[in-house]
Amino acid sequence: MSSEPETPTTRIATSTRDDVFIRDKSLCRELVGKLTFTEMIVFQMLGRRPSPSETRLVDACLVTLMEHGMTPSAVAARLVYSSAPEAMQAAVAAGLLGVGSRFAGTMEGCGALLARIASSAHPDDEATRIAEEHRASRTPLAGFGHPTHKPDDPRALRLLELCDAEGVAGANVGALRRLANAVDRIYGKHITINATGAIAAVLADCGVPYEILRGFALISRCAGLVGHVREEQQEPTLRAVWEAAERAVPYSGQAGK
Repeated sequence: MSSEPETPTTRIATSTRDDVFIRDKSLCRELVGKLTFTEMIVFQMLGRRPSPSETRLVDACLVTLMEHGMTPSAVAARLVYSSAPEAMQAAVAAGLLGVGSRFAGTMEGCGALLARIASSAHPDDEATRIAEEHRASRTPLAGFGHPTHKPDDPRALRLLELCDAEGVAGANVGALRRLANAVDRIYGKHITINATGAIAAVLADCGVPYEILRGFALISRCAGLVGHVREEQQEPTLRAVWEAAERAVPYSGQAGK
């Protein structure tokens, strides 16, 4: 006879008439004014307070991810806001939908690859296998390559430099460097580690599971999108973007000719 399923519970938060408790800590007495937003993110998500070095690195990753110009997520947020200015949340939500496996959210895929390497008994061989798999299938390698930043992504260099300086670099940063060496060798050319690749390694060595890495991109990019909405309020781009799209993608049918 099968037993009844256990009642699901949450360990994140509860409240009383006079307080809110998060991970068994009083929000009012133990968290507000005592934890930074970055520390609170890690505490709420992982159930532990990050070390000072981890806090600096997570903060650096969030700063790095916040902005990169007129990317798909920013354009989407601006267009939706201009179409529905009464709903800022819709604009930000539209932009966040673009944080995926091709833009801004690729640290999740890279983190999974780094986990394969870090857990392997023969990490160099595993890194080579991953590079060979991706080259043979001609699939994008998460965490590598950038259309603008060449030969290296300055954001990745800075984050890895900080990670080394803080003494946090561990198995995942090591795995990223092994993979970078294998990629250059297998592809026969240098392919840069991009920002999301470095972020995947740095956050993983701070104890963040790779399955939740994209969440940090969402947290950071959300703030950046609010900034784009504010600029759209002051200097609307909708008409210019709309007209540019029509010029770039002309109608190819016969009507009107």
